[in-house]
Amino acid sequence: MNVLIINTGSSSIKYQLMHMPSESVLCAGIVDRIGLENTNLKYIKKDFEVNETLPVSSHRKGLERVIEMLLDPAIGAIGHVNEIDVVGHRVVHGGIAFSETTVITGEVKEKIAELSQLAPLHNPHNLEGILIAEELFPNAKQVAVFDTAFHRTIPTKSRKYAIPNEFYTKHGIQLYGFHGTSHKYVSEKAIGFLNKTRTKIISIHLGNGCSITAVQNGKSIDHSLGFAPSNGLIMGSRSGDIDHSLIFYLVESLGYSLSEVNELLNKKSGMLGLTGYSDLREIQAKAVDGDTQCQLALDMNAYRIKKYIGAYSAAMNGLDALVFTAGIGENSAYLRDLVCTEMDSLGIEIDSEKNNQKSSDLREIQKKSSCVKILVIPTNEELEIAKQSFKLLNA
Repeated sequence: MNVLIINTGSSSIKYQLMHMPSESVLCAGIVDRIGLENTNLKYIKKDFEVNETLPVSSHRKGLERVIEMLLDPAIGAIGHVNEIDVVGHRVVHGGIAFSETTVITGEVKEKIAELSQLAPLHNPHNLEGILIAEELFPNAKQVAVFDTAFHRTIPTKSRKYAIPNEFYTKHGIQLYGFHGTSHKYVSEKAIGFLNKTRTKIISIHLGNGCSITAVQNGKSIDHSLGFAPSNGLIMGSRSGDIDHSLIFYLVESLGYSLSEVNELLNKKSGMLGLTGYSDLREIQAKAVDGDTQCQLALDMNAYRIKKYIGAYSAAMNGLDALVFTAGIGENSAYLRDLVCTEMDSLGIEIDSEKNNQKSSDLREIQKKSSCVKILVIPTNEELEIAKQSFKLLNA
């Protein structure tokens, strides 16, 4: 079975074409920095690689270019669209309706669209990927894998907000959690590496969107993102945690409309709001060159992560491993160092030399004296989506 995995993020599209159940990758790549003039597109087929830099204005344009390459007579991985048996899609918000992997129907698409108000930077792009895939691969089964599913194990005491009960019971207002496919994949890798029956792990997913999860004995027990993917850590263009009184002040005292506040907190805040840049690579380079605003933004980012590490270590009464993953988590030695410095009271001691080494495999970056393992684990949401899609259709 050939499974095409489409993972549309807020500013990127990651994709892989895999043969299942062998898990062999026929081709893979990414469209990164969507919406900017210098969008990066990567297409890899075995030892052959194409890299393009071009303006890609939307996720639709990016997906169309990916599919052109898949079908290219010279470099493509397939000769005809009918060679794709399944298209597996990452969908960020499943709400109460979806707690497991699901075959996509008209009703499912309607529900994903309804849930877009809770994940405005993601669900619309996820749905767009589904609609394009249906057009281009009409004979393939379309499957949705929901980010929220991994976090269904979070207990009520962590999931429920301290507001009147009816909002929880009648309206489903609660912590849902996100990036679940990534947190599930890397935490399972960490558990296998630790080779322990009982484990206490903090998984830190750092990309344009960021989240942190407390994973105890393989199950998510708390998570930084909540009802929608907007709170918690500082992100590319999202503010993360704020005092909710700020919303009322913006509306009642400064004259903002609710839609303007929504756009401000989701699209104009975070690292973009603090520095004018949403890409951490640019921010890091500016900080190294002496830009004090960029350095402050990085310090704020790391400080927020530290606070969550402390809270989750307390919640689990200990910590075996800290896991960094996703684009920033895997590649920014600078931010990992900021996060892990002066954390020895929690048994976290980073080794600068190991931290600056690069590898595409799981690696340890802690000192020998560190009580807590510090792991960098490349995430593979696409493989997790392929496995879940294959399992669903072969149950």
